[in-house]
Amino acid sequence: MSFKVENLKINYKTLEEFNKFREVGVQELSMKEELETNMVENDSDSPFYGIYLGNKLVARMNLYKRDARFDQYFEPPQNYLELWKVEVLPGYQKKGYGQAMVEFAKGFGLPIKTNPRVNSTQFWEKMGFERVTYDLERDLGENPMVWYPEGVTEQVHD
Repeated sequence: MSFKVENLKINYKTLEEFNKFREVGVQELSMKEELETNMVENDSDSPFYGIYLGNKLVARMNLYKRDARFDQYFEPPQNYLELWKVEVLPGYQKKGYGQAMVEFAKGFGLPIKTNPRVNSTQFWEKMGFERVTYDLERDLGENPMVWYPEGVTEQVHD
């Protein structure tokens, strides 16, 4: 079966699809409130991406572009992506949808930062992400993992 990652429009249809994710009990990863906050009918410049099978949204993620002036992770400092809340509905997991979402993000050619959730560290390692050296001030209790495109390394903090 063929599928593609697409930018999700911010509209009531997408909100209805997001409700299906909440119903499966992964409330920590629910993006519904964020979608409602950003609701501008059919906004095509949204940070939400997903995979539809037919009319059903089966996987989703948030992908934010961060400006180089805020980069505390990559050397040389540069624009990077922050990938949040990759989620695949039960019944569709372990079929390559999560991997497709991450590969889509890598396709932008920018470094990527994420914060693994719900015991997903092995998934991120399989996708080529690495833990960064923990920095109490920068990481604020998170345990970020990053993906480095060619020529990019970890930023060293003194």
